[in-house]
Amino acid sequence: MFSRILTSALFAGAAAGLMAALLQLYFVQPVLLHAELYEGGDLVHFGADHVTAHPELPSMFAEPMRDGLSIIFTMLTYTGYALALVALMSIAEQQGREINGRTGLLWGLAGFVAFHFAPGLSLAPEVPGVAAADVGVRQLWWTATVAAAGVAMWLIAFGGNLVSYLIAAGLLIAPHVVGAPEPDTFAGPVPTEIGALFAARAFGIGMAAWALLGSFAGYFWQAEGKRAGATA
Repeated sequence: MFSRILTSALFAGAAAGLMAALLQLYFVQPVLLHAELYEGGDLVHFGADHVTAHPELPSMFAEPMRDGLSIIFTMLTYTGYALALVALMSIAEQQGREINGRTGLLWGLAGFVAFHFAPGLSLAPEVPGVAAADVGVRQLWWTATVAAAGVAMWLIAFGGNLVSYLIAAGLLIAPHVVGAPEPDTFAGPVPTEIGALFAARAFGIGMAAWALLGSFAGYFWQAEGKRAGATA
């Protein structure tokens, strides 16, 4: 069982992480590089003169070392996600649930809700230079929100009764009723249009990556099960 979990997670995490990293380099990194021009003072938003919305930015893989390390780190991150996802899939299969690439897609979307959408609803992805609350407090709130959303997704999927659904709804809402940590004052040199684009692309790529991760995890879990059965 452990070998099946590890093998499935390694393949799924590496594949989904590679695709997520490439999507981030193409869609998200240019937005971050654009924001850094404002953070460093190379561009000024509220000056007397209009500023171009399309400055010349480094191309993809212009810094091979930085981009290569980013790809490796993203693959490792999604492999960690895959280990948790496949372990939960193994528990669900023992309870008689079917696990394959198609059902894995739903697992992936649930993971996106838990790890991205639920915390991001009140603690949105941020570009460099914006005001923010203390990082330790934000990490604590983020962890609690992810845990609550993860339990809520499990209850929605496997609870099977009204009480479970009501508890799940409460878990999803509670962190936002408490409220995410916010800065005392708002500040930042980056135009709001760039911040909005960054948040939208972060959510979009997060959803795509988790959908891929869930599908790959379900596929490899099923394939490893068949292989183990054939050699038994």
